[in-house]
Amino acid sequence: MHEKMNAKMEAREINFYYGAVRALKNINMSITGNTVTAIIGPSGCGKSTFIRLLNRMHELVAGSRVEGHVYLDGKDILDPTIDAVDVRRSVGMVFQKPNPFPKTIFENISYGLTVNNVRDKDYIEAKVVESLKKAALWDEVKDRLKDNALRLSGGQQQRLCIARCLAVGPEVLLFDEPCASLDPISTGKIEELMLELKKNYTIVIVTHNMQQAARVSDTTGFFLMGELIEFGKTQDIFTAPKNKQTEAYITGRFG
Repeated sequence: MHEKMNAKMEAREINFYYGAVRALKNINMSITGNTVTAIIGPSGCGKSTFIRLLNRMHELVAGSRVEGHVYLDGKDILDPTIDAVDVRRSVGMVFQKPNPFPKTIFENISYGLTVNNVRDKDYIEAKVVESLKKAALWDEVKDRLKDNALRLSGGQQQRLCIARCLAVGPEVLLFDEPCASLDPISTGKIEELMLELKKNYTIVIVTHNMQQAARVSDTTGFFLMGELIEFGKTQDIFTAPKNKQTEAYITGRFG
């Protein structure tokens, strides 16, 4: 058991390899519960690789391997005796491009429950409604639950994907550039939603958008060439970074 005050998740001495290429180098990060942690840095610096480790999505990449530990509530989720499916139920992920299933809105949200052998129709219905409300989508789709989810707008589809995550009862939500393909209004809705969700969940977001990181996050980690260069309170990182490379990136001098 490994515990630290208030740490919901912790990465310890993480090294990650794609074949012979070392993509992450000695990453140590402590993620506090009920906060938003932003991961920033130029393309190809290891941001997405890092958050995929937090729910073992990296295992879907052939030839990859990881060294080190990732703790969720003090338990090492990289331990091979722990089921990856259980990890992904606790640590949900929302991707850059909305990826609804070609099913109805209702079936999209209930999918995770039915594959986990939940059969109680009243319970499933209640969970669908609750998840759509939590994802700030209920009012827009309550009369359209039998419609194909692919008929929703991009921003609605992304909130649907968030609702789909919420339905299975996660504790942590990972967002990998969730607004990259959305317009400013939809982006604003997702950002508002994150601030609301952190009351009950712990959120980690990868973003290229500095303003977004500054608006939504409590803490920020700056990655460069597979290393965590600086990690701290967002306000400090953006107004008084300790590292010259962080400052150069934030002021737009590179990246």
